[in-house]
Amino acid sequence: MLVVGGGPAGSTIAALLAQKNKHVVILEKERFPRFHIGESLLPLNLPLFDRLGIADEVERIGVYKPGAELISDEHNAATTFRFANNPYLSVGHSYQVRRSEFDKLLLDNSRRLGAEVVEGARVTDIALDGDRGPDVTATSEGTKTTWSARFLVDASGRDTLLTSKLGLKRINKHNNTAAVFGHFRNVPRRPGDKEGMITVYLFEHGWFWMIPLRDDVMSVGVVGTQAFFKERRANLDVLFESAVAATPTLAAHMANAERLGPLTACADYSYDSQSYVGENHILVGDAAAFIDPLFSSGVMMAMSSAAFGATVVEKLLDGRGSRRRLVRDYESKIRHSLNSLSWLIYRINSPLLRDIFMSSFDLFNTRHELITILAGDFYERRSLLSPLRRLQLAYGCLFVLSKFGFRLSHANTVVSADG
Repeated sequence: MLVVGGGPAGSTIAALLAQKNKHVVILEKERFPRFHIGESLLPLNLPLFDRLGIADEVERIGVYKPGAELISDEHNAATTFRFANNPYLSVGHSYQVRRSEFDKLLLDNSRRLGAEVVEGARVTDIALDGDRGPDVTATSEGTKTTWSARFLVDASGRDTLLTSKLGLKRINKHNNTAAVFGHFRNVPRRPGDKEGMITVYLFEHGWFWMIPLRDDVMSVGVVGTQAFFKERRANLDVLFESAVAATPTLAAHMANAERLGPLTACADYSYDSQSYVGENHILVGDAAAFIDPLFSSGVMMAMSSAAFGATVVEKLLDGRGSRRRLVRDYESKIRHSLNSLSWLIYRINSPLLRDIFMSSFDLFNTRHELITILAGDFYERRSLLSPLRRLQLAYGCLFVLSKFGFRLSHANTVVSADG
């Protein structure tokens, strides 16, 4: 079996299938470690770390993350969400990690479990109509090699090799964001047991993240609509500094910040594939679908889709189970996760959802349900008791009440000048 891409999705599915004694080869275009964004992991990633046998290693390279803190200058308030206090979550913490270290850990772990890894191998062609199965051509140091496989996993990320080749890519231009980010020193961490929390600063056109990493490094980024960035048409330094200046509590917190290297920008339209499984191939992670990684959901979606995909591939290769049912269940899980997060993303800048975040009380347990989804629980089928359905019902009730002048009161914690 051949896996194209050695990021979190490719490394995860390769490791899980190698555990099942499948012969797996990973072709990765880059050489690890390499820089990547998406440094704040979700609590519901942790059971998968146990399954992969890397829980201790993730703890070693990570910063303990007990929750999140949201700060809003508009509300003049801050709200703290602790995973351990959420009755709907089975895991009470997570970690902040450097992706260069984390992704290398995952790739090395797939090697340890028996997968063959070829780094620096860029795939240039894929043929799916061979009698024996897919043929994949890759170039490494000027040499072309063709690999024949019984089954192909496309984990190529936003290169979307198969969806682009097969014309299955659907772009959602109405759901698009851009981000500018960098690493900094001399940015104070939150006090006491909030030290390892991700801090999110809400501002008019989007939000900032502040993620504490090891070695006193702070990852700081701003996320907004592409229209917001295009309107300013400035270089990255000016754009980032103007967005920080427009968010007083963040600006005060970064008063002495020292940037480590240049800023990085990325702009992405959300997309998905019309189908995720073919006769002898499957799409996982961003190769299947990409959605704005709201509050760091990207790694969780990549690894969990790979775990679901590993079960599908194993059973298809072994001739166990109904192919139709396996494909239907896999595609249903992926689409449900996209729908759950899309519902939130479309509303992240709405005054009502922000009021729910910053409210001084949790009406109808709405915030608990919201954080449950943002902690990684976005695969459950929609039902009356699912977190998403309860959140949608509460949101609907509050929306109706807002028409009569009702508005949730803000959190009791007042934001101080020093953050």
